[in-house]
Amino acid sequence: MDKIGIVDTMFARYDMGSIAEEELKSLPGFNTKFTLIRRTVPGFKDLAVESKLLIEIEKCKIIIALGMVGGADIDKTCAHEASQGLMLAQLMTNTHILEVFVHENEEKEPHNLIPVCIDRAKKHARNAYYLLYAPEKLRNQAGQGIRQGYADAGPLLLK
Repeated sequence: MDKIGIVDTMFARYDMGSIAEEELKSLPGFNTKFTLIRRTVPGFKDLAVESKLLIEIEKCKIIIALGMVGGADIDKTCAHEASQGLMLAQLMTNTHILEVFVHENEEKEPHNLIPVCIDRAKKHARNAYYLLYAPEKLRNQAGQGIRQGYADAGPLLLK
């Protein structure tokens, strides 16, 4: 049976890991084709190593790494470093790690981030599933301006 890893952080202000977990549990094949392994780390700079451990030790086929970025400039720098770590872990393991970051400065009011967190976590959970079991679903959406967290932008059209 395949394993899908979910790694989230204590620093996040919303429990996106549970949203991703519930979304994956609702998809065909849960507990027959795949199971879930979830880990929580202190902050987003810890996501890369935990993701790599889940791939190498637990043999996860794909990872969903969820984190929240604070609004200060130093937080943006740290998010960039965390993102670089996730990319390196992907290249070192030849395994997709879907980075699911929500930035506090995406909305002026913190409570307005809740629907962004929910939508982004759900859609990336489905993206992970599709990467493993139905890649044609992603291919069919190529060039369509599909977004996670907000409404789709839509494709560019010639006038």
